[in-house]
Amino acid sequence: MPSKAVRLILIGDVVGRGGRKFVRAVLPLIKAKFNPDVVIANGENSAGGLGIIRRTADELFEAGVNILTGGNHIWDKKEALELLKTEQRILKPMNYHVSTPGNGSMVFQTTAGHPVLIISLQGRVFMEPSVDNPFTAIDGFLRNNKLPVVLVDFHAEATAEKQAMGFFLDGRVSALLGTHTHVPTADQRILEHGTAYQTDIGMTGSLDSVIGMTREPIISKFYDGIHRKFEVAKDNQILDMTLVDVDPKSGRALHIEACRYYEATYGQQLA
Repeated sequence: MPSKAVRLILIGDVVGRGGRKFVRAVLPLIKAKFNPDVVIANGENSAGGLGIIRRTADELFEAGVNILTGGNHIWDKKEALELLKTEQRILKPMNYHVSTPGNGSMVFQTTAGHPVLIISLQGRVFMEPSVDNPFTAIDGFLRNNKLPVVLVDFHAEATAEKQAMGFFLDGRVSALLGTHTHVPTADQRILEHGTAYQTDIGMTGSLDSVIGMTREPIISKFYDGIHRKFEVAKDNQILDMTLVDVDPKSGRALHIEACRYYEATYGQQLA
């Protein structure tokens, strides 16, 4: 890493207890290897696979995560309505209605004194139609931004919407990283005007699952159309993350790198 770069890490959607446990096991190794200035994780699936509560958030903070971003499941546990009123380190998507509790962005000060603006944003295609237009929302917000180092977690379903947002924000943010689908894409790159981009960084959860949930109920639903209760899968955990180095003066990305950690390799750390 260039000596004066700011190093950002975003961890993919943390799914349930197994995902939280694997973050706790592996994040110290990640920090020792990469020495990040700030670690962000998407926490909207951390409580039972859907939603976030104080206990699951605190587990991730104690594991070494600095900021938790959200998405369409951020409100699935009613406790979140009060939690987001007081916990500044948990972000809702900024394009939810102004009446919803919490903040859609925050500034994190690194130990080297560099302010990092972190934004949570949600797409609309195949998602909640009631959220505000993410393009106009982020456009208006960034018009007043003076900070060079900016990371956006864009929680969206459609790859086209994510790609369009990447090009729309190219040169205006340091990194636009996608979450929500729980499946990492192999398109990480730095765009023409200096924005690090990846359509989806993946998840932290069971590899032997359907996007973090046990396979059989979901396969059955696809087969016969009958909904069954979904449960978080427990075995063979993975952690997907993306690292971005940023020039603190210009805000341009210098490097982007996607990584996956496997429980099979680091399982001894789970004891």
